[in-house]
Amino acid sequence: MVARHDQTTDPVLLEGLLQARRGTAFFARKLNELSDADLDGDSLLPGWTRRHVTAHIGYNARAIARLVEWAATGVETPMYASTSVRDHEIDFGATLSPIALRHLFDHSAVHLNVEWRDLPAEAWHHKVKTIQGRLVPAEETVWMRTREVWVHAVDLDNGATFNDIPAPVLARLLKDITGAWHTRGTDTGLLVKATDQPDAMTFGDTDAETPTVISGPLAAITQWATGRGTAGVHIAGSGVGSTVPAAPKWI
Repeated sequence: MVARHDQTTDPVLLEGLLQARRGTAFFARKLNELSDADLDGDSLLPGWTRRHVTAHIGYNARAIARLVEWAATGVETPMYASTSVRDHEIDFGATLSPIALRHLFDHSAVHLNVEWRDLPAEAWHHKVKTIQGRLVPAEETVWMRTREVWVHAVDLDNGATFNDIPAPVLARLLKDITGAWHTRGTDTGLLVKATDQPDAMTFGDTDAETPTVISGPLAAITQWATGRGTAGVHIAGSGVGSTVPAAPKWI
């Protein structure tokens, strides 16, 4: 039997798919390390148990698969009918039995992977719409999934940290977040610097005369930027105190 392969040959897209699949495998490993009773425990997200995180990741795969199907067929299939439907779906998923919740994650991940694998090369450029209403090429679905599985693996709160996330994923995530701040104008007077990268990585208000500078290793800076802790992050600047400020809201 002939093995099935991705239809695309674009090296950048294939690298992105690899990071998404590795992130899915990492999330699966952290999920499998949890007992059924552990699923009832709190996640790192306020108000969400590990059940909520797992349900979200499962239904997110289904939602992204709908976008890939849209790109393949030209038939509009939105991620969700609405944000309230998405939220209700997650709340419902959190009530599933442990075996059903695990099956939701496994089956939805396989489904999405098959949709990606079988998408014709030219269809990756077809436009689809995100839950936020953005029109993006189908190739953006790969990044949409990548950031979900890597960050939420940490949110399961059973040993994963931002240090486990590959540097290219951290760098793109930090660029996305600081870009959102800039668009909203919430980064005024704020500079963010990753100090452990071969090339200097600086984001934020580069025109500020006396900026507040948040610096540290890329993993620590990205953790702070996502609102998940300040360990390893340092602050400097004219007139600032010793407390690291909360990152501006990005989602």
